[in-house]
Amino acid sequence: MGSITRSFANNITTSGVLLPASLVNNSIANVTSYNAAVATGGMVLISSQTASNSASISFTSGISSTYKEYQFWFVDIHPRTDNVAFQFNLSTDSGSNYNVTKTTTYFWAYHDEADANTSNAYSTGSDLAQSTSFQDLFTTASSSGASSDADHIGVGTLQLFNPASTTYVKHFISTLQYNQKDDFSFNINVAGYGNTTSAVNALQFKMSSGNFDGTILMYGIV
Repeated sequence: MGSITRSFANNITTSGVLLPASLVNNSIANVTSYNAAVATGGMVLISSQTASNSASISFTSGISSTYKEYQFWFVDIHPRTDNVAFQFNLSTDSGSNYNVTKTTTYFWAYHDEADANTSNAYSTGSDLAQSTSFQDLFTTASSSGASSDADHIGVGTLQLFNPASTTYVKHFISTLQYNQKDDFSFNINVAGYGNTTSAVNALQFKMSSGNFDGTILMYGIV
Protein backbone atom coordinates (compact mmCIF):
# COMPACT_ATOMS: atom_id res chain seq x y z
CA MET A 1 0.00 0.00 0.00
CA GLY A 2 1.44 3.40 -1.02
CA SER A 3 1.92 6.17 1.51
CA ILE A 4 -0.92 8.26 0.07
CA THR A 5 -3.34 5.35 0.12
CA ARG A 6 -2.22 4.37 3.61
CA SER A 7 -2.73 7.95 4.89
CA PHE A 8 -6.20 8.09 3.39
CA ALA A 9 -7.13 4.68 4.79
CA ASN A 10 -6.07 5.76 8.27
CA ASN A 11 -8.75 8.45 8.13
CA ILE A 12 -11.65 6.08 7.50
CA THR A 13 -13.54 4.64 10.44
CA THR A 14 -14.50 0.98 10.62
CA SER A 15 -18.00 1.97 9.53
CA GLY A 16 -16.67 3.66 6.40
CA VAL A 17 -17.06 7.29 7.54
CA LEU A 18 -14.37 9.78 6.48
CA LEU A 19 -12.78 11.61 9.40
CA PRO A 20 -12.40 15.43 9.20
CA ALA A 21 -8.60 15.08 8.82
CA SER A 22 -9.11 13.38 5.44
CA LEU A 23 -10.57 16.54 3.91
CA VAL A 24 -8.35 19.53 3.17
CA ASN A 25 -8.65 22.49 0.81
CA ASN A 26 -6.96 20.66 -2.05
CA SER A 27 -9.21 17.64 -1.75
CA ILE A 28 -12.37 19.62 -2.56
CA ALA A 29 -10.85 22.24 -4.84
CA ASN A 30 -12.70 20.96 -7.91
CA VAL A 31 -16.14 20.61 -6.33
CA THR A 32 -18.61 22.76 -8.29
CA SER A 33 -21.78 22.21 -6.26
CA TYR A 34 -22.98 20.89 -2.92
CA ASN A 35 -26.01 18.94 -1.86
CA ALA A 36 -28.81 21.31 -0.87
CA ALA A 37 -28.61 20.05 2.70
CA VAL A 38 -25.02 21.33 3.06
CA ALA A 39 -24.95 24.80 4.64
CA THR A 40 -22.30 26.84 2.81
CA GLY A 41 -23.01 30.18 4.52
CA GLY A 42 -23.61 33.57 2.98
CA MET A 43 -26.29 36.15 2.28
CA VAL A 44 -29.45 35.52 0.30
CA LEU A 45 -31.14 38.54 -1.28
CA ILE A 46 -34.85 38.19 -0.51
CA SER A 47 -36.17 41.48 -1.86
CA SER A 48 -35.33 45.13 -2.45
CA GLN A 49 -37.40 48.28 -2.65
CA THR A 50 -36.56 51.74 -3.96
CA ALA A 51 -38.14 54.91 -2.63
CA SER A 52 -38.63 57.85 -4.98
CA ASN A 53 -40.03 60.78 -3.02
CA SER A 54 -41.85 58.13 -0.95
CA ALA A 55 -43.38 58.38 2.51
CA SER A 56 -42.25 54.91 3.64
CA ILE A 57 -40.98 51.49 2.63
CA SER A 58 -42.53 48.40 4.23
CA PHE A 59 -41.37 44.78 4.11
CA THR A 60 -44.46 42.66 4.76
CA SER A 61 -43.35 39.32 3.31
CA GLY A 62 -40.24 37.17 3.37
CA ILE A 63 -39.59 37.47 7.13
CA SER A 64 -40.12 34.03 8.62
CA SER A 65 -38.37 31.14 10.36
CA THR A 66 -36.35 30.45 7.19
CA TYR A 67 -33.42 32.49 8.51
CA LYS A 68 -32.18 33.19 12.04
CA GLU A 69 -30.84 36.60 11.00
CA TYR A 70 -32.10 39.21 8.55
CA GLN A 71 -30.09 42.17 7.33
CA PHE A 72 -31.43 45.37 5.82
CA TRP A 73 -28.97 47.41 3.74
CA PHE A 74 -29.63 51.12 3.23
CA VAL A 75 -28.24 52.58 0.01
CA ASP A 76 -28.31 56.32 -0.80
CA ILE A 77 -31.05 57.22 1.69
CA HIS A 78 -31.79 60.86 0.87
CA PRO A 79 -34.37 62.84 2.88
CA ARG A 80 -36.40 65.48 1.06
CA THR A 81 -36.48 67.63 4.25
CA ASP A 82 -33.76 68.93 6.59
CA ASN A 83 -33.50 67.95 10.25
CA VAL A 84 -35.47 64.74 10.06
CA ALA A 85 -34.88 61.25 11.36
CA PHE A 86 -34.72 58.02 9.38
CA GLN A 87 -36.75 55.59 11.49
CA PHE A 88 -38.06 52.04 11.67
CA ASN A 89 -40.58 49.97 13.55
CA LEU A 90 -41.59 46.33 13.83
CA SER A 91 -44.90 44.55 13.31
CA THR A 92 -46.31 41.26 14.59
CA ASP A 93 -49.44 41.38 12.40
CA SER A 94 -47.95 41.49 8.89
CA GLY A 95 -47.89 45.29 8.75
CA SER A 96 -51.37 46.16 9.98
CA ASN A 97 -49.68 47.95 12.90
CA TYR A 98 -46.07 49.02 13.48
CA ASN A 99 -46.09 49.37 17.24
CA VAL A 100 -43.84 46.80 18.91
CA THR A 101 -42.61 47.89 22.35
CA LYS A 102 -38.85 48.58 22.25
CA THR A 103 -35.99 49.38 24.62
CA THR A 104 -32.90 50.76 22.86
CA THR A 105 -29.55 52.53 23.12
CA TYR A 106 -28.29 55.22 20.73
CA PHE A 107 -24.85 56.83 20.42
CA TRP A 108 -22.92 58.75 17.82
CA ALA A 109 -19.51 60.01 16.71
CA TYR A 110 -19.05 63.00 14.42
CA HIS A 111 -16.44 65.13 12.65
CA ASP A 112 -16.94 68.23 10.51
CA GLU A 113 -15.38 69.15 7.16
CA ALA A 114 -13.59 72.14 8.70
CA ASP A 115 -11.81 69.82 11.18
CA ALA A 116 -13.07 72.04 14.01
CA ASN A 117 -15.60 69.84 15.81
CA THR A 118 -15.55 66.23 16.95
CA SER A 119 -17.60 64.33 19.50
CA ASN A 120 -18.60 60.89 20.72
CA ALA A 121 -21.77 60.90 22.80
CA TYR A 122 -24.78 58.97 24.04
CA SER A 123 -28.12 60.43 22.97
CA THR A 124 -30.89 60.18 25.54
CA GLY A 125 -33.20 62.00 23.14
CA SER A 126 -33.14 59.20 20.58
CA ASP A 127 -33.22 56.09 22.76
CA LEU A 128 -36.44 54.37 23.81
CA ALA A 129 -37.56 52.81 27.08
CA GLN A 130 -40.52 50.47 26.65
CA SER A 131 -41.93 52.61 23.86
CA THR A 132 -43.96 51.68 20.80
CA SER A 133 -42.65 54.73 18.90
CA PHE A 134 -40.57 54.46 15.75
CA GLN A 135 -36.86 54.16 16.54
CA ASP A 136 -34.51 56.82 15.09
CA LEU A 137 -31.66 55.53 12.95
CA PHE A 138 -30.68 59.10 12.03
CA THR A 139 -31.22 61.67 14.73
CA THR A 140 -33.89 64.40 14.69
CA ALA A 141 -31.99 66.93 16.77
CA SER A 142 -31.97 70.36 15.11
CA SER A 143 -28.21 70.61 15.53
CA SER A 144 -27.52 67.27 13.90
CA GLY A 145 -30.44 66.29 11.71
CA ALA A 146 -30.10 64.57 8.37
CA SER A 147 -29.57 66.83 5.37
CA SER A 148 -31.62 67.23 2.19
CA ASP A 149 -28.68 68.76 0.27
CA ALA A 150 -28.52 67.29 -3.22
CA ASP A 151 -25.27 65.40 -2.56
CA HIS A 152 -26.05 64.22 0.99
CA ILE A 153 -27.17 60.68 1.80
CA GLY A 154 -27.22 58.08 4.55
CA VAL A 155 -26.01 54.49 4.25
CA GLY A 156 -25.80 51.52 6.61
CA THR A 157 -27.26 48.27 7.87
CA LEU A 158 -29.79 46.91 10.34
CA GLN A 159 -29.49 43.35 11.70
CA LEU A 160 -32.59 41.62 13.10
CA PHE A 161 -32.10 38.34 14.93
CA ASN A 162 -34.47 35.38 14.95
CA PRO A 163 -37.65 37.39 14.30
CA ALA A 164 -39.83 34.27 14.04
CA SER A 165 -39.10 33.16 17.61
CA THR A 166 -42.13 32.78 19.84
CA THR A 167 -39.91 32.29 22.91
CA TYR A 168 -37.48 35.22 22.96
CA VAL A 169 -37.53 39.00 22.50
CA LYS A 170 -36.23 40.35 19.15
CA HIS A 171 -32.77 41.91 19.24
CA PHE A 172 -31.45 44.27 16.58
CA ILE A 173 -28.24 46.21 15.86
CA SER A 174 -27.90 49.12 13.44
CA THR A 175 -24.93 51.12 12.14
CA LEU A 176 -25.47 54.08 9.82
CA GLN A 177 -23.36 56.86 8.35
CA TYR A 178 -24.85 60.12 7.05
CA ASN A 179 -24.17 63.75 6.17
CA GLN A 180 -25.46 66.30 8.66
CA LYS A 181 -26.81 69.55 7.23
CA ASP A 182 -23.82 71.63 8.42
CA ASP A 183 -21.34 69.30 6.68
CA PHE A 184 -20.62 66.91 9.53
CA SER A 185 -19.95 63.22 9.08
CA PHE A 186 -22.09 61.31 11.58
CA ASN A 187 -21.73 57.64 12.51
CA ILE A 188 -24.78 56.37 14.40
CA ASN A 189 -24.99 53.13 16.38
CA VAL A 190 -28.33 51.87 17.64
CA ALA A 191 -29.09 48.60 19.42
CA GLY A 192 -31.97 47.21 21.39
CA TYR A 193 -34.81 44.74 21.38
CA GLY A 194 -38.44 44.49 20.52
CA ASN A 195 -39.99 43.37 23.78
CA THR A 196 -42.33 40.76 22.35
CA THR A 197 -42.34 36.98 22.18
CA SER A 198 -44.70 37.11 19.20
CA ALA A 199 -43.13 36.52 15.81
CA VAL A 200 -42.06 39.71 14.04
CA ASN A 201 -43.09 39.45 10.38
CA ALA A 202 -42.90 42.98 8.96
CA LEU A 203 -40.79 46.17 9.19
CA GLN A 204 -41.39 49.72 8.05
CA PHE A 205 -38.85 52.48 7.34
CA LYS A 206 -39.69 56.17 7.00
CA MET A 207 -38.60 59.71 7.80
CA SER A 208 -39.94 61.43 10.91
CA SER A 209 -41.35 64.04 8.52
CA GLY A 210 -41.52 64.31 4.76
CA ASN A 211 -40.49 61.88 2.06
CA PHE A 212 -37.24 60.26 1.01
CA ASP A 213 -35.35 58.53 -1.81
CA GLY A 214 -33.11 55.49 -1.71
CA THR A 215 -32.97 51.72 -1.85
CA ILE A 216 -33.37 49.18 0.95
CA LEU A 217 -32.34 45.56 0.41
CA MET A 218 -33.42 42.67 2.64
CA TYR A 219 -31.09 39.66 3.02
CA GLY A 220 -31.45 36.37 4.85
CA ILE A 221 -28.25 35.14 6.48
CA VAL A 222 -27.61 31.41 6.00
